Amino acid sequence: MPGQEAAFEQFCAAGLWPGLGRSLATAIAEAGIASPDDLSAGTLAKLPRVSPARAEKLMTAFEQAAPVYDVVMLLVPAGLPARLAGRIVETLGKMAAPILSDDPWRLLELAEVKVTDADRLAVSAVAGVQRADPRRGRAMTAWALARAARDGHTALPTELVMSVLAGEQVPDPPAAVAAALESGRVLAHHATSDASPEAGQEAAEGEGDLLGLERYAMAEDAVADGIARLLTTAEPVADAAAAASKAAGDLDDAQRQAVEYALTSGVSLLTGGPGTGKSRTVAAVVTLAEARGRRVALAAPTGRAAKRLEELTDAPAATVHRLLGAQGMTGSFARGEAWPLDADVVVVDESSMLDAELAAALVEACADGTHLLLVGDPAQLPSIGAGRVLGDLLDAAVLPTTELTTLYRQAEGGSIARLATAVRGGELPVVDDPTREVVVIPAASAAEAAHRTVQLVTDAIPRALGIAAADVQVVTPVHRGDAGTVALNAALKDRLNPGEGTVSGFDPGDRVVATANHLDLEPVGFANGEVGTVTAAREGTVTIAFPGGPVHVSGKALSDLRHGWAITVHRAQGSEWPAVVSVLPVEAGGLLSRPLVYTGFTRAQRHLSIVHACGPALVRAVRQVGARPRRTRLTGLLRAAVKSATPS
Repeated sequence: MPGQEAAFEQFCAAGLWPGLGRSLATAIAEAGIASPDDLSAGTLAKLPRVSPARAEKLMTAFEQAAPVYDVVMLLVPAGLPARLAGRIVETLGKMAAPILSDDPWRLLELAEVKVTDADRLAVSAVAGVQRADPRRGRAMTAWALARAARDGHTALPTELVMSVLAGEQVPDPPAAVAAALESGRVLAHHATSDASPEAGQEAAEGEGDLLGLERYAMAEDAVADGIARLLTTAEPVADAAAAASKAAGDLDDAQRQAVEYALTSGVSLLTGGPGTGKSRTVAAVVTLAEARGRRVALAAPTGRAAKRLEELTDAPAATVHRLLGAQGMTGSFARGEAWPLDADVVVVDESSMLDAELAAALVEACADGTHLLLVGDPAQLPSIGAGRVLGDLLDAAVLPTTELTTLYRQAEGGSIARLATAVRGGELPVVDDPTREVVVIPAASAAEAAHRTVQLVTDAIPRALGIAAADVQVVTPVHRGDAGTVALNAALKDRLNPGEGTVSGFDPGDRVVATANHLDLEPVGFANGEVGTVTAAREGTVTIAFPGGPVHVSGKALSDLRHGWAITVHRAQGSEWPAVVSVLPVEAGGLLSRPLVYTGFTRAQRHLSIVHACGPALVRAVRQVGARPRRTRLTGLLRAAVKSATPS
């Protein structure tokens, strides 16, 4: 077939062939194996260091990767990178190639794809295609909403969507919206005054109907209906007030109230900043529930947060994805309405990280009568995924809620906790800490900030505080620039673990962070945001020690790993480290907000170094810039669902 040799070459080079490393891909090209027609176990066995057994495995792997190869055959003639093929098959399934042949704009379902990329594929794959093709308008409507979802919105005003379509040269935006609605992937909603305060004045003032992707509409509906169901079916766990009173010696009045709410209400909320005793309160809930023979399930969105929860409560905890039985990359879960959780009380920490879809899966997996306690800090950044679940539940004001405000953490985290409390309230105090628990290092530029950061991690913190470099985490708001994750990771690798990048840029000893869920990998998988250390790298596979155990990673899953000495604040959310270096370069000025600064500072347990190079932008952000507005529907949906479920 035309272009097959180029497609085969790029398929091999892009790491899409499981088990095929960089050196073997080069050997294949040098041996004259230029297309699948030249492939056989016999030809592969003639290559250097390829045994007959390995040749057979490679052939089997190539055959299993056929759906990916078929997509590469479409991408390469269009001038698009072959590496997209793995993502496309994950998103569209094994029939991705015929799906794209029929509708090239389905390519826009991938977050990393640009409109021009989809247009190029359409021109290459469909003879005589026109910009006015109704398939383009339909896909562009969903694309506009998906792009908004990446900024956290679950819905947008119809007029705003049409404006975006017009800007992308869609000839007839109303027709495009109508086609998207007819497809069922996009749904229309009436904007009401019950929209959350973060939904923006347009929706609250009734500017018009809202449009949203079906997936987020169904998720927010499920959260509202599920919470109403739990509120009406839960029975008190014995005499909760008396039980909480028995624990009064360890709890203050607010904490005791939270325990009562958790043991009497189907759903309750517990909020507060670091050092206010949320963990102590959760531990009391667990102890009292188990003393009455109730089964308790503890979870958090990240592996580190789950491990910390386990240590603080002396009870088993898991990530939310593992608790629900996440099915690989599919986004589905084994646990749900048909097979609910085996728990009478479910406690989820760091619930500010719950997006609409994960919250929906969690609530649906709670059987009638379950008590669900959501613990979190609304001052932190909202979820990476679409929605603002914790904020919407608080705004709805229909759930028993306790906010802890008394600061207890002094000896073990006094300066960090006091600074965090001030930032949470919109103030940035002068740091004068003789204990060196919090240190501020000014820098005149991003380059100087990067230099000082590397010094702190590799020398100053280990030498002065006795905290090993392995226990120091760098967080920064940006990927690019001298003090972004890319440059900092390169500099830190050069100092802490120099190497050539044996497999996909990784060497044994490298720290890595996951950027997607791969819970299907052997033996335990990994979740988005988990940080681990490479223990082995050979034959196209890296073995990584994650908090949940070792994981063997190969093939396209390798593309969901990044070096992790320096990670973004969003990626760090839900995790804590003994020491944190919070880098604030000048490039981050426009991104800074109080939740982002607060989240970055509160990742530190024992020591926080703040490398400050963004000038007055930091003070301005903490004092004036709150959470970025998100348009959602959950507040109004929850009020309506609870009102409907409550007997008049």
